[in-house]
Amino acid sequence: MEKKTIMLACAAGMSTSLLVSKMQKAAEEQGVDAEIFAVAAAEAPDYAEKQHIDVVLLGPQVRFMEADFKKKMEPKGIPVGVIPMSDYGMMNGAKVLDFANQLMEG
Repeated sequence: MEKKTIMLACAAGMSTSLLVSKMQKAAEEQGVDAEIFAVAAAEAPDYAEKQHIDVVLLGPQVRFMEADFKKKMEPKGIPVGVIPMSDYGMMNGAKVLDFANQLMEG
């Protein structure tokens, strides 16, 4: 399986950093080769221009930006989804990783 690049975007890129580490741990446990990182939502489109991204996950606090992100990312073939509030609140890395995989599979 090729390496997947998962970008999380939230208000400042801070609150999702704990979720990123939990997702990385879940990926290791599942034998998934993934690069997972968090950025501020305002910077996310620049990252997508500069590097290959397989999926964009938005933190629940920036769900209002979903339509805008889809307009920018989907023409590039990058799926966009809002992390379910319950999984975000519980910092459930495995469930959020599953959600990312579902988006990538279409």
